[in-house]
Amino acid sequence: MSQPLVGIIMGSQSDLPIMQEAADVLTELGVAFELTIVSAHRTPERMIEYAQSARSRGIKTIVAGAGGAAHLPGMVASLTTLPVVGVPVKSSNSIDGWDSILSILQMPAGIPVATVALNGGRNAGILAASIVSTFDSSVADRLTSFKEQLKAKVLKQVEDVKGKYPSNF
Repeated sequence: MSQPLVGIIMGSQSDLPIMQEAADVLTELGVAFELTIVSAHRTPERMIEYAQSARSRGIKTIVAGAGGAAHLPGMVASLTTLPVVGVPVKSSNSIDGWDSILSILQMPAGIPVATVALNGGRNAGILAASIVSTFDSSVADRLTSFKEQLKAKVLKQVEDVKGKYPSNF
């Protein structure tokens, strides 16, 4: 495997099904990544070490998923100048996911975290690939192809619906 460009971290293994979606789309787009568990509350020293060493290890952006109080993305953003993409995860101790969303979304001025939708691991992976594409033209080309495939899928759906229902557009 080549040098990881994206770090995928999560507060606990229970977040893995959501964060796996980020890993899957990065694999699909050919972007090397690493994935591990880093808890802001239970392993704060590990979180600090991860965030502070990421740049020197070649990581270009970090995707951080967390549920409940969801401090991981913001705390990591406070410890690095790398872009951080936060994924709010609806967890068993969550208030319908709102606590996670607001904990990641409402960052203080100076510590931004790009925030995707609740359980939005796939979009977080796509956003991380978009960040990598700013300096890697091969990733940019794969993202262009990926988006063209999305467009083709929707246009096929348009034709499928058009065949069953009237439309003047």
